[in-house]
Amino acid sequence: MKVKASLNNLRIAPRKSRLVANLIKGMDVKEALLQLDIQVKRTSPHMKKLLLSAIANGENNFGLDKDNLYVLDARVGAGPMLKRWRPKAFGRAGRILKRTTNIDLVLEERIPGKGRKTKEEMEKNKEQRLNERKKIGKEQVAKEKEDEKDVTLPVQGKAEEIKKEEEIIKKDVPKKGWAKKIFRRKAM
Repeated sequence: MKVKASLNNLRIAPRKSRLVANLIKGMDVKEALLQLDIQVKRTSPHMKKLLLSAIANGENNFGLDKDNLYVLDARVGAGPMLKRWRPKAFGRAGRILKRTTNIDLVLEERIPGKGRKTKEEMEKNKEQRLNERKKIGKEQVAKEKEDEKDVTLPVQGKAEEIKKEEEIIKKDVPKKGWAKKIFRRKAM
């Protein structure tokens, strides 16, 4: 079964991206990830993220085994170009094309059906993940409630003192206005 993932409008020239894409074609997924970690090209982190996305698509949508996948194809095409201009001699303008890349990644199983999950297993896993998310959400809500309870309200006497202090601070602040700004200036 083929699994696809795509990345559009990456602001790197397709010619440079093809070097990395051709490097991982035909490799197992684990080897490709290692190769992308080692590679010192600007495209490699984007390609790694795309590969991880394709792996996740295969595991979650089709129940494929990560260890049984390999990179079948990595197509790199040209995306839309940003057109810019640069001044040249005699009042002319030179054209600059800032190229973008569209990458399509296709993964496939080495041995068809090996380690593939059934629909029931996939549904159970989804339910477990949903239950875990709900549990985490409930814990966060409980923590927020505890934090709200921990904040103690000031006693009435303290509240009045705080208001008086705020009023004193407000009185000490000089009034704002354009006249004050003019007379605050230093003479030159």
